[in-house]
Amino acid sequence: MPRVIGFESTPNPQAVKVLLEGHVAHQPRSYREPPPADCPDTLAKALFAIDGVRILLIHHEFITIGKAPQASWPTIKRKAKAAIQAHDQAEMAPGNNG
Repeated sequence: MPRVIGFESTPNPQAVKVLLEGHVAHQPRSYREPPPADCPDTLAKALFAIDGVRILLIHHEFITIGKAPQASWPTIKRKAKAAIQAHDQAEMAPGNNG
């Protein structure tokens, strides 16, 4: 069960690495725009629902988030942590095969 343990700066000031304890993905995936409505990647959809998120790299034990220049890191970080936690709880819910 992954949980957010911190955030790490990257050389790109418009990107941050979300450090996780545990695995969040079976295989890496990336998005430069929100996935289509029929995409089964509910984590990507939840993160793109955060205002300002523009790019995602979802890896085994971390997620890199790229933001729009005008977006606020404190807001994105807070909402991303909540989205990852909510996604994790939904994945662990009884009856979920995900």
